[in-house]
Amino acid sequence: MLFNSLQFAVFFPAAALIYFVIPKKLRCLWLLLASYVFYMSANPKYAVLLLFTTVVTYAGGLLLGRVPENRKKAVLALVFAACLAVLALFKYFDFLLGNLNTALGALGFGAVSSPFRFALPLGISFYTFQALGYLVDVYRGDTEPERNILRYGLFVSFFPVILSGPIERSTGLLRQIRELPEKALWKFERVRDGLTLILFGLFQKMVIADRIAILADQVFDNYRMYEMFALMTGAAAYAIQIYCDFTSYSLMAFGVAKVLDFGITENFNTPYFSRSMREFWRRWHISLSSWFRDYLYIPLGGSRCGKIRRYFNLMATFLVSGLWHGASWSYVAWGGLHGLYQIIGYELKGVKEKINEKLHTKTEALSYRLGQVLVTFGLTAFAWIFFRSPSIGTAFDYIRRMVTKPDFWSFFNGELYNLGLDRTEMNVLIVSLAALFLVELVRYFRKQQLDAFLAEQNLWFRWAVLLALIGAVAVFGIYGPGYDAQQFIYFQF
Repeated sequence: MLFNSLQFAVFFPAAALIYFVIPKKLRCLWLLLASYVFYMSANPKYAVLLLFTTVVTYAGGLLLGRVPENRKKAVLALVFAACLAVLALFKYFDFLLGNLNTALGALGFGAVSSPFRFALPLGISFYTFQALGYLVDVYRGDTEPERNILRYGLFVSFFPVILSGPIERSTGLLRQIRELPEKALWKFERVRDGLTLILFGLFQKMVIADRIAILADQVFDNYRMYEMFALMTGAAAYAIQIYCDFTSYSLMAFGVAKVLDFGITENFNTPYFSRSMREFWRRWHISLSSWFRDYLYIPLGGSRCGKIRRYFNLMATFLVSGLWHGASWSYVAWGGLHGLYQIIGYELKGVKEKINEKLHTKTEALSYRLGQVLVTFGLTAFAWIFFRSPSIGTAFDYIRRMVTKPDFWSFFNGELYNLGLDRTEMNVLIVSLAALFLVELVRYFRKQQLDAFLAEQNLWFRWAVLLALIGAVAVFGIYGPGYDAQQFIYFQF
């Protein structure tokens, strides 16, 4: 069930209305049932995996609260192994078998056939990491083991976040679930702001992300037909597509949770305004990057060690992050490239400072800051080529054509209108991107989401913006073949 589907347009108002009118002591049970209905709408069979992860980590948390200190690490390792084994089986089995057969073929042996055929369960990476994060929090003493399995089950399966995050912490979402009986039944301002975020998320998804996807798909799927201009445009288009696609889901999840009086993590904070790759990862997919920082990078030693070990920790964290996104070497290459960006950034920091001092560069000038933003976006878009390509070889072939087939005249001859979108569709996209840019500027400079910004404005302005968004979604939204909702990119991870 997608946020931009007719199913969800019926499901969510019904679930919210019942949530508001039932006795407070039944709220947790109702949201748990609603979350399982939401998750099972895609494939009921995979609720078994969700239930397995929930029960195993629930029991693991209870054990961590009872066993002696010297046995806690063994309990943690055992539960981690069980949950990661399920994740590996369903997400990485075919990848591992394919690499094994490649190695066997190189040695002259026959291939091993697979006795299994698995489809990737939606959201498995997200809810597995959320449950494992809870276990580590209990192990460290940051949170108490949850003894009520209904509350814990809701924490793992909460429907606004289960499919594509954000990856919530026990100190945030679980604490709020424990406070459910005390939550207010209804608050107009909260519901209004939540619906505003859902509407803006729909705008980003249906008007921008699904439209620019046509351009990106046209270029990446037929890259051998194109030269530098089109290939650079395709890479930039995919960078915008994945941002709008993922942030639209996060915005709608945030809005849905807000209607129900839950606060969840803001997953994005204007990442393409970042002035360095380190800053980019503080602003992009915040819940995942902070998860890897707290539960992998810091336990490995973080930056509290020598340079070589610190760089190893960085690279290991980014390689695992790449593999988390998908069972393909192209994802690993994407993660490794971002790790390399971090290492090069550390190594060049002193050199840049000396150059700026010698040249008397005004590092706080708009021109310098804008240059940093453009370079960071360029590096990010370059890395997205590996993320979007089906293989590392395809990515390198794409890059080779991009740098060896210059066609500077194409920047001025109107080729932009021959990349999958006609002139009208391209103009709609350009205007929509301009509107998004204004909202991003507000977010960057005023530190406000759209709902908070509009709440401060005059009523006529607020309604003008809302009606414009409704009109844009209704008239210019991409509804998909046969008016089927387009799936969000991060569902596959």
